[in-house]
Amino acid sequence: MIYKYNYKTPNGFSDMLMNSDGVHLTGLCFEGSRDMKNHEVDCEEKELPIFKETIKWLDIYFSGKEPDFTPKYKINNLTPFRKEVIEIMNSIPFGQTLTYNDISKIIAKNRGIRKMSSQAVGGAVGWNTICIIIPCHRVVGANGSLTGYSGGIKNKLALLALEKNDMNKFFIPKQHFAIRKK
Repeated sequence: MIYKYNYKTPNGFSDMLMNSDGVHLTGLCFEGSRDMKNHEVDCEEKELPIFKETIKWLDIYFSGKEPDFTPKYKINNLTPFRKEVIEIMNSIPFGQTLTYNDISKIIAKNRGIRKMSSQAVGGAVGWNTICIIIPCHRVVGANGSLTGYSGGIKNKLALLALEKNDMNKFFIPKQHFAIRKK
């Protein structure tokens, strides 16, 4: 069974939806975002220990500090490639960013191959079902472009600012190629 809990964020952020299988956090997304389609919204709302732990983590994070623990999460349908991308995202320090290209170079080096597709990395980053805790918001496009964040560009900007990034190095391109519909 899947459970949900709604989290009220501070001003400047959309509220959040959490999902759990009863033991693990299985989803965390901003309400109203494109990410909502990947989460259970029509399920029982219930207070669970994992939700209390996640709330504690989020409260610390939204106070501008880096939490010193990670709620127990479980990611369904995790392929080896997605796992590799998640491990790299989890290694991005609080207040820092990597580009999709940076991650593709790390994977190519780890695998002993000449090149890895940045677009494939972008797909794996966008697939992440547990935002903020798995810090997909810390992955940016080339030259600091902010594209394709499923949680919404407004939230990505606010998260990067909360972590005290130099916001002058980021920009929103006129066309969002990563989210354009065909």
